[in-house]
Amino acid sequence: MKQHRLTKEGYNILKKELDDLVKNKRKEVAARLKDAKNSGGDLSENSEYEYAKNEQAFVEGRIAQINEIMDNHVIVDGNSSGNQVKIGSTVVVKDLDTGKKKKFKVVSSIECDPEKNKISDESPIGGSLLEKKVGDEITVKTPHKKKRLKIVEIK
Repeated sequence: MKQHRLTKEGYNILKKELDDLVKNKRKEVAARLKDAKNSGGDLSENSEYEYAKNEQAFVEGRIAQINEIMDNHVIVDGNSSGNQVKIGSTVVVKDLDTGKKKKFKVVSSIECDPEKNKISDESPIGGSLLEKKVGDEITVKTPHKKKRLKIVEIK
């Protein structure tokens, strides 16, 4: 079975989501299903019942997915000394073509959130940064172009 890598922060977020799904969302969906059933009429024509059934399937699927991750995970964190980029490291890079700096946190694919600058260790940039040190330069082929980056800081 695949072992899932998580940062401590990512583990805590998943644990919180699981608790909410089990304690709250599951009950909310069950109540909506009950209300839709009790509204009378043919269930096959009841759109609220169909919606609630679909939401229940999603909730139960997500609970199963998170349980599988929790059962097969290992906590990984960035190198506290900041010598090399690891999962959990925050990295400041300078684009050598534009001169602009960008800060990323390298996380597992489960935790990635590009809008929050959390990039996966399996992404082109994230994978290229792993094990590199301050001052190292990397060239990354992205879907749009090649990027030349220099590591300025590792936290």
